[in-house]
Amino acid sequence: MKFENKVVLITGASSGIGFDCARRFLDHGANVVLNARNETKLKEAVKKMEADERRIALVSGDIGEKSTGLRMVNTAIKKFGGVDVLVNNAGVFTPKPFVEYTEGDLDEYLRIVVKGTFLTSQAVVPVMKERREGVIVNIGSMWAIHAIAATPCSASSTAKGAVHALTKNLAIELAKDNIRVNCIAPAVVRTPLFDKLMSPEEVEQLSGLHPLGRIGESSDISEAALYLAGENGRWITGQIIAIDGGVTAGNH
Repeated sequence: MKFENKVVLITGASSGIGFDCARRFLDHGANVVLNARNETKLKEAVKKMEADERRIALVSGDIGEKSTGLRMVNTAIKKFGGVDVLVNNAGVFTPKPFVEYTEGDLDEYLRIVVKGTFLTSQAVVPVMKERREGVIVNIGSMWAIHAIAATPCSASSTAKGAVHALTKNLAIELAKDNIRVNCIAPAVVRTPLFDKLMSPEEVEQLSGLHPLGRIGESSDISEAALYLAGENGRWITGQIIAIDGGVTAGNH
């Protein structure tokens, strides 16, 4: 199996894209360290994965706090012997008009998305440098590349745009250490994130935004993460890859 004995850290792993990434890496033989804020939901997610729990470690907590990323790394080293891959997935998404965002809203985006990605990456890099290899896969956003009037999300796009910029800077800085850093920018993906915002019928209506005629599935993103983290992606770094059903290709 292509990730056998590899150690993969995934934030925001209790549902949606993070959950599917965890499941797929486990399917391919990896050991995983999973994070989410809610410990109960994280434990429930592990049961749904139906995997060997000896290959799973859990670290609950706010990823916007430096200590959470450090605990993930320490857990990975203690239980599995190191860190090979980090998937920075944790995020929030609440579209609304620009003037309706509060300072508290902005602080939450910056804490979870920007600080979470920055500080967790900072925690894994020294371990990867010692091993002279590693992969970081960030989850960005199509909206940070291509704004859409029907889905105003300036706060999210601001935070995810910072993740895109961090991706390129880390890719250049860490290339000499054989650490690859890439970013996936999804469009609308069917995840529990949208359950809080609209009905399943309303989510389905967003299919029309995508030239390929459907919204994405978590598996569309997790398969891209597997590719970037594995040997097939060994000559790819510093890229923002839109997995978006064609949205960023142009108007349709």
